[in-house]
Amino acid sequence: MSETTGITPTQYIHHHLSYWTVGHGFWSLNVDTLLFSVGLGLLLFLAMFFTARRATSGVPGRWQNFVELILNWIHDNVKQIFQFDNPVIPPLAITIFVWIWAMNFMDMLPVDLLPRLAQFIGVHAFSADPEQVYLKVVPTNDMNMTFGLSLGVFLLTLYYSISKKGLLGYGKEFIGHPFEAHHPVARVALVVPNVLMNIVETVSKPLSLSLRLFGNMFAGEILFILIAMLPAWGQWPLSFVWTGFHLLVITIQAFVFMMLSVVYLSMAHTTHDSHAH
Repeated sequence: MSETTGITPTQYIHHHLSYWTVGHGFWSLNVDTLLFSVGLGLLLFLAMFFTARRATSGVPGRWQNFVELILNWIHDNVKQIFQFDNPVIPPLAITIFVWIWAMNFMDMLPVDLLPRLAQFIGVHAFSADPEQVYLKVVPTNDMNMTFGLSLGVFLLTLYYSISKKGLLGYGKEFIGHPFEAHHPVARVALVVPNVLMNIVETVSKPLSLSLRLFGNMFAGEILFILIAMLPAWGQWPLSFVWTGFHLLVITIQAFVFMMLSVVYLSMAHTTHDSHAH
């Protein structure tokens, strides 16, 4: 693309890393992130809905076999970590994995495919400057998206921490752990360190979830862009190798996000005086 349009490598990279943004400042929206994330979510919902409608107890088809294999694999992994009776968690874990994997998979598309299509539509339908038409097709390359996902998990952990332990019980754990003491004076002295440690732990959970996913996907996107700038003789073999490796990366990242979410939710259900609620 950089060769055919005459733009510099710097301009090419900048164009591919720019969002289709509406608004300014804090209230701006990355339309491409919303478009692809919601669109993929709706597509997956419809696919699962029609699969469930057509499911048979007899000899299943190949697609039903594949879906059941994935669901059983996720369910077995979740059961090993989450030992509590909560019917919400397994479907939530399945949704997290499948949706994040689908968003990550958009990185498998050729770098210039959809941005070129967007430029074509922008130029011919809206007479726009092609270099001012931006489109990023991988929602998980947007930190706003990954942080939004992790924030949802964080709010659920907070909800279950309070609902399972009670507001008073959660407050006692917040000021009484991880450092414990039996002497009243020592307990009072440890309140500040405990609160500081718990604040750091609480804040680090959504941050680590979001930054891990964003960082890995952003690095993968950068490599795809750099490979796309190479001559054809180097571009094709490197693209083939990196695509195969990155397919493993996007699967691992979706799995890690799902499993860490389940771990945090399991911790929210766990009390220090009893491991069952």
